[in-house]
Amino acid sequence: MTGIFYGSTTGCTENVANAIAQQLGVEAKDIYNVGTIDANKALDYDTLLLGSSTWGCGDLQDDWYDFLDTLSSLDLTGKRVGIFGCGDSDSYSDTFCGAIAQIYDGLQNTGCTFIGAFEPTDYNVTDSDVCRDGKFVGLAIDEGDDEGKNQARIEAWCSLVK
Repeated sequence: MTGIFYGSTTGCTENVANAIAQQLGVEAKDIYNVGTIDANKALDYDTLLLGSSTWGCGDLQDDWYDFLDTLSSLDLTGKRVGIFGCGDSDSYSDTFCGAIAQIYDGLQNTGCTFIGAFEPTDYNVTDSDVCRDGKFVGLAIDEGDDEGKNQARIEAWCSLVK
C-alpha cells in the first residue's frame, strides 16, 4: 500500500504528487499534504513517496520541518521510501532540489529502504546535494525544463518505485 506525502506552497509539488498518483494508481485518499496530517499516518503504508519543493538555497518547503522531525523519530523498518521534489536548476544550480537531500539525510537512521535513485541524464545540473555517488537520490523536477522532460521523468521514476 502506497501513501504519498507532499509539501507545496505554490502548487508545483502538489501537481507532481497527483501526477505520480495517477501514474501508479494511488487513490486520492492516500495523498496527504504534510501541513495538515500527523507524520504517524506514514506508519499505515508499506511504501512512502515523499515530496517537497526546494526554497532559497536548498531549504525544505515550510510544512516539512515539523513533519520530518516526527517522521525521522519513527521506526520505518520494512518501509520503502521514495523521494521527489521540485527545484530550479537555472537559478539555484548548486542547491538544486536540496530538499530531496534533506529528507533523504533526515531518514537515514529510521530503518527504511530507499527506492527511486536514478541516473541524472538530460539535466543541466548534476553536482548539487541531490546527487550522491553519481545518482539522484530521488525524482528531481526542474521547473526550468519543458513539461515534456518532466513528464517523462515522472514516468521513468514511477517505473522504479512500483
